[in-house]
Amino acid sequence: MWPNASSLGPCFRPMNITLEERRLIASPWFAASFCLVGLASNLLALSVLMGARQGSSQSRSSFLTFLCGLVLTDFMGLLVTGAIVVTQHFVLFEWQAVDPGCSLCHFMGVIMVFFGLCPLLLGAAMASERFLGITRPFSRPATASQRRAWTTVGLVWASALALGLLPLLGVGHYTVQYPGSWCFLTLGTDPGDVAFGLLFALLGSISVGMSFLLNTISVATLCHVYHGQATAQQRPRDCEVEMMVQLMGIMVVASICWMPLLVFIAQTVLRSPPAMSPTGQLSSPTERQLLIYLRVATWNQILDPWVYILFRRAVIQRFYPRLSTRSRSLSLQPQLTRRSTIH
Repeated sequence: MWPNASSLGPCFRPMNITLEERRLIASPWFAASFCLVGLASNLLALSVLMGARQGSSQSRSSFLTFLCGLVLTDFMGLLVTGAIVVTQHFVLFEWQAVDPGCSLCHFMGVIMVFFGLCPLLLGAAMASERFLGITRPFSRPATASQRRAWTTVGLVWASALALGLLPLLGVGHYTVQYPGSWCFLTLGTDPGDVAFGLLFALLGSISVGMSFLLNTISVATLCHVYHGQATAQQRPRDCEVEMMVQLMGIMVVASICWMPLLVFIAQTVLRSPPAMSPTGQLSSPTERQLLIYLRVATWNQILDPWVYILFRRAVIQRFYPRLSTRSRSLSLQPQLTRRSTIH
């Protein structure tokens, strides 16, 4: 650790910033408004989801279960992290005085990693579910789809939590970050910090890449079936198209919001010469870049619910009236049915 670790605690690094600079950078009203808008957006999405789940098909019910898990994660992430950050912005407390033992910093570091990775992992899980639902519609028991979806959501939460706890077990460190209002992983040269930073960045990037690959295949399959079948009754159901549009929107939002931060973390921990000095201090440009990329990433929690709210059939039909609301047979079912009758 750094020379001042024994006097200040393991989560504190040297940081050149005055109280006036903190007031200018950390606006309490902006932070509070940001959190309130995000919480209201996610509550609205949850209420819409509860109504949509009634009477939905098995495949759609499974997809909506994943969406519920995603919106719940975003809501709780804004609620918990926002409570800490907004309080710090209003009070401007000195973290060393309030949390000398670093318990609050460690807690915030864990939840930052947890609520950061969960949307990316859930996006990959949703892409996998839709990929199997479109390309292998009869490979899974329909009666277990909703239960399996909640089990998958639980496994995603457990995996993200396990990763977030690694610094508490000695792999990496959580430290107070510029401008002194939040805690996150350390972009240092310690082998544990490098390993944890790369693990976080790679896992998030792989999740985004997996979502992109599977969603591309799913969309291509839907387009092939939609344009390749002779009759309208054999085209994909409107809900299949609706789910893929929503999933593509979630993927695009996650990519735009999170990839800059993930790439920045990987580049910083691998930089030569190191970005962090032996005393544990980052350069001012590096600290400001990290803060900007983090703020961009937090927009994911606000935009996710609006992807579902705005890209529903009821909303899309207002702009594209030709979209039919009548039920159609599953995309690949007619082909499989014809094969069975032939034999």
